[in-house]
Amino acid sequence: MPEIDPKTQIELEAAVFRRLVSHLRTRTDVQNIDLMNLAGFCRNCLSNWLKDAADETGVPLTKDESREAVYGMPYSDWKAKHQTEASPEQQAGFSASQAKDH
Repeated sequence: MPEIDPKTQIELEAAVFRRLVSHLRTRTDVQNIDLMNLAGFCRNCLSNWLKDAADETGVPLTKDESREAVYGMPYSDWKAKHQTEASPEQQAGFSASQAKDH
């Protein structure tokens, strides 16, 4: 990648983040456990990272607000509308990936 000034780099990274969040909002069929099993992160991770970044810069942001920024609605609403019960296979995959990472 060519050398980019810091302001432009931040703008590009922010655009990528917004696009990822937008994509995940449209893919409600993809459960967080699927993301965790395949990629090692999920929507909750993104919202936690957003809150961490806000905390590091002194921007007031609650956990609920960071989740709503990622999910596009209150987390409880998203869970009620889109979250399904994890299958035994999904749970086993999650347990196996957690054992490797920790």
